[in-house]
Amino acid sequence: MYLILRIGPFVAAEWNYGGVPVWLHYIPGTIFRTYNEPFMIENEFASVESFYGEGGQKYAQWAAEMAVSQNTGVPWIMCRQYDAPDPVVSLSHLDDSMNIVDHLQIDTCNEFYCDQFEPISPNRPKIWTENWTGWISNFGDVGVPHRPAEDVAFSVARFFQKGGSVMNYYMYHGGTNFGRTGGIFLTTSYDYDAPIDEYGLPRLPKWGHLKELHKAIKLCEPVLLNSKPVNIILGPSVEADVYTDSSGACAAFISNVDDKNDKTVEFRNASYHVPAWSVSILPDCNNVSFNTAKVTSQTNLVAMIPAKLEQSDKGVGNFEWDVFKENIGIWGNADFVQNGFVDHINTTKDTTDYLWHTTSIFVGEDEWFLKNGNKPVLIIESKGHALHAFVNQEFQGTGIGIPLTYKNPISLKAGKNEIAVLSLTIGLQSSGAFYEFFGAGLTSVKIEGFNIGTLDLSFYVWSYKIGVQGEYLKIYQGDGLNIVNWTPTSKPPIGQPLTWYKAIVDAPPGDEPVGLDMSQMGKGLAWLNGEEIGRYWPKKNWLKSEDCVQECDYRGEFNPTKCVTGCGEPTQKRYHVPRSWFKPSGNVLVIFEEIGGDPTTITCMRRKVSGACALVGEDYPSVGLHSQGDDTVENNNDTPLARLSCPDNTVISAVKFASFGNPSGTCGSFLKGDCHDPNSNIVVEKACLNKNECVIKLSEDNFKTNLCHPGLTRNLAVEAICS
Repeated sequence: MYLILRIGPFVAAEWNYGGVPVWLHYIPGTIFRTYNEPFMIENEFASVESFYGEGGQKYAQWAAEMAVSQNTGVPWIMCRQYDAPDPVVSLSHLDDSMNIVDHLQIDTCNEFYCDQFEPISPNRPKIWTENWTGWISNFGDVGVPHRPAEDVAFSVARFFQKGGSVMNYYMYHGGTNFGRTGGIFLTTSYDYDAPIDEYGLPRLPKWGHLKELHKAIKLCEPVLLNSKPVNIILGPSVEADVYTDSSGACAAFISNVDDKNDKTVEFRNASYHVPAWSVSILPDCNNVSFNTAKVTSQTNLVAMIPAKLEQSDKGVGNFEWDVFKENIGIWGNADFVQNGFVDHINTTKDTTDYLWHTTSIFVGEDEWFLKNGNKPVLIIESKGHALHAFVNQEFQGTGIGIPLTYKNPISLKAGKNEIAVLSLTIGLQSSGAFYEFFGAGLTSVKIEGFNIGTLDLSFYVWSYKIGVQGEYLKIYQGDGLNIVNWTPTSKPPIGQPLTWYKAIVDAPPGDEPVGLDMSQMGKGLAWLNGEEIGRYWPKKNWLKSEDCVQECDYRGEFNPTKCVTGCGEPTQKRYHVPRSWFKPSGNVLVIFEEIGGDPTTITCMRRKVSGACALVGEDYPSVGLHSQGDDTVENNNDTPLARLSCPDNTVISAVKFASFGNPSGTCGSFLKGDCHDPNSNIVVEKACLNKNECVIKLSEDNFKTNLCHPGLTRNLAVEAICS
């Protein structure tokens, strides 16, 4: 495995504060991302360099010189740094073996597409350091983004078609922002629609399609490494790039960048059909071994199987929770008292999401709203990220945004009234120019509706407390678990803000990856055995369900809002809990609920492959040898193959759908067309039933090829159940 090592302190990656420790900001004189002694080393600096003027240019030069001075013997790259300097050695001093290539800084590309990228110098290799396989999710986004497998493959094939040297995926394996590690408003899931998902399972067909793509490019490797491409225009939007070497070897890429229309072209006295927005790879300049738009890999049906939380020493229905009610407002002594507001981040130093603000007002008995039933209106303005408002110990509501304005009627009584505001950060800024100076927290608090008009509390005396008590006492782990008086109950309070819940649970059965369904909770934090699962917040995506795509059209340039799902649903329902965090029994699950939820609905979910689909056409390219698990399937006549496999220790127990002809739909919702071989099910069951994996040839021996009208390309669609 080849390694691209990214050195810090700045890493971005949507990581909280860009991966930089927050304390560094508070060292006097420190400014991030410029020529400044306490802070050096970068990533994707070009997009912000100009904001720092001469200091930015000097910083980029210093970073280059520092790197190559280490004499590591490996190349140094600068991601997305389009003025990467050559600080040490002239390009003309390089020998054929590139023995001093580490003395160069190589500018690289980070994008969805990098085929048109060219490094500053023609003597530098064309490197793609981040091919974005999907995109991030933020709580309350439009929906959850997905990048089609066909489009990722298209981008990779185009890159190598245009002389690319190195391509690296970001992300190839999705992850989880455990604890408070995610950047601002970022979901705890960092799945990224990656070829391997957050839970460690291959995402099919994306993983399989890219695997087949890699095989096809590997077949071209010898000639790609020893020649440069010759470009041939074959028609509007269609071109071929041909590689040949002195041995007579030849490889070609034929691409169609039209995002709507398939094309048929002549190349080297042969005719080739190239679907819209696709690349055909010809390792011998004659036979197509792979086309990016034709997915032969199976699609997995992945289910989240519920496993109700259980206690080994309790019967069904007697599940017990322990409850601890967090204090509303200042707990213990105030950390400090002052007139007006402070910056949230400068005060907490990101040791917690929470900062309490409390003050009090006196309401005279002659206030008109006490008599006429009208309610005064509480108006809070904040730099963000969120807040919860309380009046006289009663929860009033939540404000969210950057910046935000919270406005809500409140009930006040004659005499003294306490106003308490819990300000929240939800991750910190992770990139941008001067990002360390982005603030958060309250800027104004007013109440409208008094006899005198609006009461401005902004410069009142406010008492402050950093964090919430349970978090401070660490009642979610170790010795802290018993430091407060928990109240045991089989009927925990529902819809109560600022409430801690604790339960002792068994590990869910099986060995599949595990997630917690938190969709009926409000917002908060969760731990298992002291390990912080992360922030949960089933905030709904703001697009309505009818605005989401039912089937994504991979054709055309991808953007993060092109192929979203889950519109109108919670951005994240389920939260990954590694199996390694569980003991067989006696596991301590602790939840801190901020605004009110129903803990009795929390469910363990096992992530399981429940089925597999294949959709393969007669015109799909098929290589001579196909790897199927540990076996190799002979396919001497180049007949297309449909391949299915189930997870280890399971078999194909049933064939739910099979049709050779012109079926429609997608995996999980296939439909027969007007052309259908009635023996399709029999053929597939014979090849696959009770096997862990199988291969079906689209041949005349298996299927009737004279059923459909002439000229129709027949497809085989199969959905199988794994158990």
